[in-house]
Amino acid sequence: MSLVKLNIKGISYSQTQNGAYALILNEVDGERKLPIVIGAFEAQSIAIALEKEIKPPRPLTHDLFKNFADRFDIAVKQVIIHKLVDGVFFSSIICERDKIEEIIDARTSDAIALALRFNAPIFTYKNILDKAGIYLKINPEPEGEGEEGTDILSQPETFGSETVSGEGYSQYSLQELNEMLEGAVQNEDYEKAAKIRDEISKRES
Repeated sequence: MSLVKLNIKGISYSQTQNGAYALILNEVDGERKLPIVIGAFEAQSIAIALEKEIKPPRPLTHDLFKNFADRFDIAVKQVIIHKLVDGVFFSSIICERDKIEEIIDARTSDAIALALRFNAPIFTYKNILDKAGIYLKINPEPEGEGEEGTDILSQPETFGSETVSGEGYSQYSLQELNEMLEGAVQNEDYEKAAKIRDEISKRES
């Protein structure tokens, strides 16, 4: 089976499941999107890895795994989303130590959070993308509300991608925004921190 490389398009709040988020993966050489519902903690961890300038005051679980792996010379080479059963995606982390390759089973959200930290590529099989991939506009038109996937992705509060909105912070000065950013990071409110960071970047560009 042929592998298809994916990248991360963004993360949005799920309006169908309380406390859940939709991680949107995009095929590199195509237009299909692969939305995967993940938990709030995993969404924060992925957002932090995407937002290079946000550094948590203490290591999160995925950061700890990265530090542990680095200490023992374990490298994550790639992540493969290899199975889809009853709407649940199964993934494998391909690791290497002393030129010996090992395959570790993992939740897809954890696998992707680690792939980002190791700069490892993310793949899925073509048959999974054929089955679960959808053509999707990130900001769907009203008449498209009945299309598959729009419940999860409508009105996305996306962070960690170029579609993040800085709405709500436009009235603050740059100095106030930087102070708010520091406070949000210290309070480990990374969702808020990412939105503030986007407003700062928009003004500095």
